[in-house]
Order: sequence, then C-alpha cells, then structure tokens
Amino acid sequence: MTALIPAWVDGTLQPVEKLAVHRQGLRHLAVSVFLMRGRQTLIQRRAAGKYHTPGLWANTCCTHPHWGEDPARCAQRRLREELGITGVSPAFAGQVEYRAAVGRGLIEHELVEIFTVRAPDALTIDPDPDEVQAVDWIDLYDLAADCERHPARYTPWLRIYLARHMDMLFGALASAR
Repeated sequence: MTALIPAWVDGTLQPVEKLAVHRQGLRHLAVSVFLMRGRQTLIQRRAAGKYHTPGLWANTCCTHPHWGEDPARCAQRRLREELGITGVSPAFAGQVEYRAAVGRGLIEHELVEIFTVRAPDALTIDPDPDEVQAVDWIDLYDLAADCERHPARYTPWLRIYLARHMDMLFGALASAR
C-alpha cells in the first residue's frame, strides 16, 4: 500500500504519495519527537535501508502523519513502530517549517509539529531494525555542539531544530543552560 501524506498542491492540502512529495519538494505535514530524560535526549541512527538520509543520526523519531491523522497520535504511533515505546504522552513543543535537500534528489519541505516526551523510569526500547540501526542518550547541548562540529553525521532537520529553534522547543530546559 502506498503511503499518502498531507501535502499542499496548488494551495490546497491534499493526500499525496510520500515519495512523490519528496521528489517534487512539496510542502507537507510532519511530526518530530524528542524523548527526554532530564537534559538527555534519545537519538536514533537511521537504518541503512531508509530511502533518504540512511545511517545519519536524527532525533528520537520523525514521520509524516497519515491523511487525517492527529499529530499527537501520529507521534505515539511512530514511537511504537520505530522504537517499541508505548505508554507515553507527547507534549506539543512548537511548530517549525524548513526546506532541505536530503540526498538522492529528494527534498523535505516540512511544516513540522514537534513534541517532547518525558521518558518514564521503566522505559523499554525495542528498535525496529528496518527503521533504526542504533540509539543513544546524549545531553541536548552536547548534541547541539556535535551537530555544529560534525554536521555530516546528522540529518538536516535535526541540525535545523538545534541551531534555530532550541529555546522554543525546549523552553525552560534551554534557558537553564
């Protein structure tokens, strides 16, 4: 089955096939999640088989909502599908729009709803190897610094979030630096 995601075509939000959206660089809806444990965030290294940005480090998870899917439910779905994480409640942190080339002639032009999630004490992480090849906990500010020093290791969207939107996304945590 072909995934249809919400994208703007001729000024109207419509369901469009995911790969077509990225080939044409259409503006579309997306969801990103940062799972937090204090100042640490869980990052994932994208699986080698991903159709763009394989092997790069990204935030906890990101995806496109299905046509008509609520963004918070989408965040929960993707945490479960990619990382086996259940029983958490994403909190809306902000909205970001960006446009970036992601390789292989594909473009992400996303209007992203970003969520943060507090990691429960008894967190179980069970990554799907088709989606994720590794996970790691890292201090948010160490991650931002490493993104600046070694940008080729990270997805374009993660670099953008940390370079341009840290205060908005992480609020009190960002100002407690």
